[in-house]
Amino acid sequence: MKEVKIETEFIKLDSFLKWAGVVSLGSEAKFYIQNGKVKVNGEKELRRGKKLFKGDIVEFNGETYKII
Repeated sequence: MKEVKIETEFIKLDSFLKWAGVVSLGSEAKFYIQNGKVKVNGEKELRRGKKLFKGDIVEFNGETYKII
């Protein structure tokens, strides 16, 4: 599991994927989210504006990321 530190209270899912270096473009993040390729805390998340907080777990492409 990779830990990703955020400096704010929350981060939106599409922004998180870019911040973590998982995708390079926002449109890429949007595509993966809308196609059900991203899980947040074990459940598929289709909202790219989903707010993520410290402690949340994001799964994508076989990798797991924990927000700290």
